Amino acid sequence: MGIAEGLARIPLFKELPDVQLADLASIAVERPYARNATIFSEGEPGAGFYVVLTGRVKIFKLSPDGKEQILHIFGPGEPFGEVPVFEGRAFPAHAEALEKSTMLYFPRNAFVSLIKGNPSLALNMLAVLSRRLRTFTVLVDNLALKEVPGRLAAHLLYLSQLKQGTDDLELDISKGQLASMLGTIPETLSRILARLTRQGYIESGSRYIRILDRAALEKLAEGVRRL
Repeated sequence: MGIAEGLARIPLFKELPDVQLADLASIAVERPYARNATIFSEGEPGAGFYVVLTGRVKIFKLSPDGKEQILHIFGPGEPFGEVPVFEGRAFPAHAEALEKSTMLYFPRNAFVSLIKGNPSLALNMLAVLSRRLRTFTVLVDNLALKEVPGRLAAHLLYLSQLKQGTDDLELDISKGQLASMLGTIPETLSRILARLTRQGYIESGSRYIRILDRAALEKLAEGVRRL
């Protein structure tokens, strides 16, 4: 599959005419990354943004004492590092490949030149950034206002929503990474999962979680109920 054909499958570029896809393909650079490879570090100049072709990427911050807070995990078809493209600033976080991955890299100057004459591309990018902002708002709310059980309950309900309301959830990240996303440590997460299981909220395995009592999880997420 050529780069232009691959771009047509990415939501950010959907519905663009072939001539515009060809223009994008002409500036895109395919970059492979090994597992755990650094894609960019916080503070580096935002000279371009990326789209995941294969694999997964985590976006994270590090505290002064080295504690990691995962902000996002992105998979195929998802862009990342795009905010500095518009701001002309440095990357505000770190990006690392969670597994062997392939990215498309779009240099800032070349992409801005294309987007100036392409309103459809600008609107698609705006939609992506709007969804990203909502996700960050939920993350900040969870970390600042909710205890860890409520954060976990909210995250499980969010994953269920992404999968059209299914109760069977497959974890595609380790529980250590999930703990980092929720602002806690693996040991605390394991204890909370065990308590949720004992009290009949969920069933939990090494890589799956089944929601058994959605109403109880919703109350926990909203802070109406405590674990």
